[in-house]
Amino acid sequence: MKVLVIGKGGREHALCWKLKQSPRVTTVYCAPGNAGTALDAQNVAIEPGDHRGLAQFARREGIGLTIVGPEEPLAKGLVDFFQREGLRIFGPRRDAAELEGSKVFAKELMRQAGIPTADYRVFRSAPDAEHYILSREVALVVRSRGRSMIRNTIHCRTAAETLEAVERILDPREMLGPGVQVEIEDRGARKVFGTFAEARDYVLNCPLGLVVKADGLAAGKGVYVCGTLRQALEAIDQIMVRRVYGQAGDRVLIEERLDGRETSVLALTDGRTIVPLVSSQDYKRALDGDEGPNTGGMGAFSPTPMVTSDLMEEVEREILVPIVHALKRARKPFRGVIYAGLMLTNQGPKVLEFNVRFGDPETQVILMRLKSDLLDALEAVVDERLDQVELEWDPRPSVTVVMAAEGYPGPYERNRWIQNVEGADRLPDVKVFHAGTKLRPDPEAGREPRIVSDGGRVLNVTALGDDLAKARERAYEAVAKIRFPGGLYRRDIAAEPAPAPEA
Repeated sequence: MKVLVIGKGGREHALCWKLKQSPRVTTVYCAPGNAGTALDAQNVAIEPGDHRGLAQFARREGIGLTIVGPEEPLAKGLVDFFQREGLRIFGPRRDAAELEGSKVFAKELMRQAGIPTADYRVFRSAPDAEHYILSREVALVVRSRGRSMIRNTIHCRTAAETLEAVERILDPREMLGPGVQVEIEDRGARKVFGTFAEARDYVLNCPLGLVVKADGLAAGKGVYVCGTLRQALEAIDQIMVRRVYGQAGDRVLIEERLDGRETSVLALTDGRTIVPLVSSQDYKRALDGDEGPNTGGMGAFSPTPMVTSDLMEEVEREILVPIVHALKRARKPFRGVIYAGLMLTNQGPKVLEFNVRFGDPETQVILMRLKSDLLDALEAVVDERLDQVELEWDPRPSVTVVMAAEGYPGPYERNRWIQNVEGADRLPDVKVFHAGTKLRPDPEAGREPRIVSDGGRVLNVTALGDDLAKARERAYEAVAKIRFPGGLYRRDIAAEPAPAPEA
């Protein structure tokens, strides 16, 4: 059978690599692919958004199954288009893909289905969202000092009340006499300020436990974990005022921050049967120690010791089964792979987000451990006979370390020459999956094209080991062999269970 994988990242390279191992697969194509998929598949110069071009290629080449990697083609109806053309394709239809395409839709569906998740509010305008943030309880006491017209003590319950009280004392429109100051008391600690700007900075730096999310697809970057009022207001400004995510920021979701340890569970489903994959855990923050901005993922390992068999049964019973049934009741049946991002709280697992495709970089560590034929499993989903599939797994743990371009997740340079990837690949039980790479012709005639960087996350260096420490050691040994000027990576992937991010 000929198969076609849609996408060009590390996830898609891992899918191509695993599908190539099937004895039933004759040719693997990847559209558009990268420098790595060019080794494990045949690249096709068609973009994921070109539905008609992809369908024409699939029909012309006799593609037996197409697998969609990234979320955007799913949200834009690529599966629907292929099905109308009578072509077999793995992934949810557009209406079911709304589970990832709209965080508001997902939250409302979870509420209807009784699935545990954080409390939330939805806003359509920046002023309304800002008002909600400033209405958060702060319990501050404001007092005037010096020659002020206002002598009383004001007990403030919210940030908005505090700022209003400070402004009344330090009103810039009034001719303030010398020595007029404002004192703010926070749980017995007192600070004195001579200007409104100084006092406002203090109030906006008060601790906060909120997460601000753009409603639509934002390439994994539309989520802001906010530790202060200021951070939350800046998130609203980024999403709804500056519109850095475009239409994805038409609505914003503000939810309570959950405390615990984060993990993810992926499962195949044909709409009736659910087959969970092995557990995995990724690292979202850009820097060691879980510092820096959120990214699409800087590394992962599998399995995670936090997800016991009992917990996996609970996740399936309380989260996976209810969401699949809720989509079916909404007449949006789901067939594909469903990704549940979870926070393991003291009250049990709660859903942070749902994705409707293989996670990245979780897919890399999961497929590294899969011993079964991936094609058989994906076809069983498409044909609604997943109840006949039982997956076999390598018991050894796997680790992937993401090598990213300098500056990621902010602006970064492309076309950096990457050398000795093949040296890393030759290590036992190591596979380097390409994410943001491409082949560039060498200026010296007669030489093979060079591998250069072409994205933020560039390489996913993945390894197996007899235990997690050995898998980690082997992955970093492979990383050390790769010469990538300006390449950045975290040095604490799988060093211990991933930090407990608050999200």
